[in-house]
Parts: sequence; structure tokens; C-alpha cells
Amino acid sequence: MLRNNIYGTTASGGKYVYSGVVFELKRSSTGWKEQVLHAFTGGNDGASPYYETLAFDKAGNIYGTTEAGGVYGNGVVFELMPSSEGTWREKILHTFGRTSRGDGANPYAGVILDSAGHVYGTTSAGGHATDAAGTVFEITP
Repeated sequence: MLRNNIYGTTASGGKYVYSGVVFELKRSSTGWKEQVLHAFTGGNDGASPYYETLAFDKAGNIYGTTEAGGVYGNGVVFELMPSSEGTWREKILHTFGRTSRGDGANPYAGVILDSAGHVYGTTSAGGHATDAAGTVFEITP
């Protein structure tokens, strides 16, 4: 991972049109070149990473959330891991359940990491409160 590169997400577009992507922009002698690191399918791997703030660990892995998709359609927390061939592999760290499960749903914001590898974020819906106004979550390695 080069520190001069730009990383981001789109909430729609990509190979699966309405599901979004994680991308990297690299500076070249002719301008910026885009590489799509992961195109979400809208299925179990997630969809629509809104207002995404991506987090990076020391190994160059990328962490984030999607607002939709996953087994229950309420979003996921994902990790993208680079390979030596230049491709990226996605690992789902958490799939948000139905709002009645209490773990939250629809994370619109990104995540942060601590030095121990814990992933923290928020959801915009779900939880145990009667108004189901969201949760703060922690995912441990």
C-alpha cells in the first residue's frame, strides 16, 4: 500500500450496478489510474458502502462497512486483504441481523481500528431500544 494513493468507495455502480465498489486511485505519469479492489454483489458480501471511511491495519488490509446486503440485507463489516498477485480477497467479519436481533442494522459510517485489531463502528438502525435507533459495535479478532 502506497501512502500517496487514494482509497474510497461508491454506494452504487460497479460490476453489479447498484451495489458499489472499493477503489484505489494511483498517480501515474499520465494522471490518476483507478483500480477496483472489490465490487460488491448485493448478496451476502454486502452492498452500498455509504459515506465510507476506510480503515487500514499495519499489514495493508482494508476495513469498512456496507449499508445493505449480507445474509439479512442489513449490511456487513468487511475486510479486504491484498494478495501477492495484486488482487484483493474479501472476508466478512460480521453480518448485521434482523433488527430484532439487537446487533444493529444499516451502518452508514465507516469503522476505526485500535492497536489490538478491534474494529469499532455504529449502525443507523436496530438495537435493543424501543425506538431501534442504532448501536455502537465492537468486533474482536
